[in-house]
Amino acid sequence: MKLFYTGSVINAEMLVMMLEKHGIVATQDFVDASAPDDGDLNRPARVFVPETDYDRACQLFYAEREDEL
Repeated sequence: MKLFYTGSVINAEMLVMMLEKHGIVATQDFVDASAPDDGDLNRPARVFVPETDYDRACQLFYAEREDEL
């Protein structure tokens, strides 16, 4: 697995769902796993994708889209 994103848990959860819709099985964990899970949506989280899907995930979410110009 390769680190794909680090940010708030609310964004990480949405990203995992969006990746899954494109057939990419992603996982997430908390940056500080020892902190209590108090429901804070801004708690820092990380998203990991399989190394074989990393380039495709980057194209889906980070590449500039010419059709939006």
